[in-house]
Amino acid sequence: MNLIADSAELKAFCARLAGADFITVDTEFLRDSTYWPKLCLLQLAGPGEDDVAAVDPLAEGLDMAPVFELFNDPGIVKVLHSARQDMEIFFHISGGLPAPIFDTQVAAMVCGFGESVGYDTLVRKLTGAQIDKSSRFTDWSRRPLAQRQFTYALADVTHLRKVYQKLARRLEKSGRASWLDEEMAILTSPETYRLEPDEAWKRLKTRSNDRRYLAVLRALATWREVEAQQRDVPRGRVLRDEQLFDIAAHRPTSEEELARSRGINRDLARGRIGKAILEAIAGALALPDSDLPPAPPKQQTLNGIGPLMDLLKVMLKLRCEEHDVAQKLIASSADLEQIAMSDEADVMALRGWRYDIFGRDALALKHGTVALSASGSKVRVVPVNGGKTA
Repeated sequence: MNLIADSAELKAFCARLAGADFITVDTEFLRDSTYWPKLCLLQLAGPGEDDVAAVDPLAEGLDMAPVFELFNDPGIVKVLHSARQDMEIFFHISGGLPAPIFDTQVAAMVCGFGESVGYDTLVRKLTGAQIDKSSRFTDWSRRPLAQRQFTYALADVTHLRKVYQKLARRLEKSGRASWLDEEMAILTSPETYRLEPDEAWKRLKTRSNDRRYLAVLRALATWREVEAQQRDVPRGRVLRDEQLFDIAAHRPTSEEELARSRGINRDLARGRIGKAILEAIAGALALPDSDLPPAPPKQQTLNGIGPLMDLLKVMLKLRCEEHDVAQKLIASSADLEQIAMSDEADVMALRGWRYDIFGRDALALKHGTVALSASGSKVRVVPVNGGKTA
């Protein structure tokens, strides 16, 4: 097997792929002990049988520029399976994103393979091949790699060629290729992967309406994010979420008070970390009311929304089975709740092809111009009072 660890060899291999219509891409990485994913192996394959290699990004002095040139070539489709984590890695190490891309997991959902189908399942169903999973939990940072590890890693891009070709043909035949556009636009947007420290607090789940509490929580989460990024350690290695909540609730203003917080010992409170925490709290406490985060909006509720949600779920399942597309790609439970509360809900299910498949009937069901009817084991949509069905 071919492990490329030399810049000249990598440049030559990428030159061979430069005229391809598509390349398949996969990565092996570690993230257990770091903030940023550590790229340990990059697998690439072109349409040709022999156009396949694993690249060693850990090799000293390896120039990865030829790879990123391939990724930036608009004439080459970059094929990945469940691409988000791979794209995050590329964005972090290069500052850019491969485009255009084709995510076979998303394409499989459009083609009726169910919710978030796994790669090995998709390979088995489309190619008949069976992937050996024995190396799935390998420490990919160790060298040298064993033969079985190469075999496993390269299978991720060699089988992907045929998977891509078969899915692309299905999409073209069904006229659904454009259905992927919105999802691919999200995956190739830098905004999807930017980790802004001052936005980190929004990922924390809190129900508090206390704006001062939220200000302290925001300051602590911002400090933790910067600290984790600079040290390249997981957020929880700096402070766990429950510690942030506890500190924000009690708002200590001295080392002694901080040392009584959850998981904070006296040494930590007196050291650099403790000083930074107290400074973050002091800054948040000094903010004028006009600069405090807004309280989260009260959740709008409607009497009887539960039964309506149940009906919308049946409609969603019915239409997705009829069109052989995964429900997850059309609407989530949160989307259905928003539709139940507002005809103008800002959800994808009320736009484009999703509206044609489900959104139109969802609104008609909500307003009573269509109904769900059971006949034996079949459920169907029937018009009511002059209503129409899709």
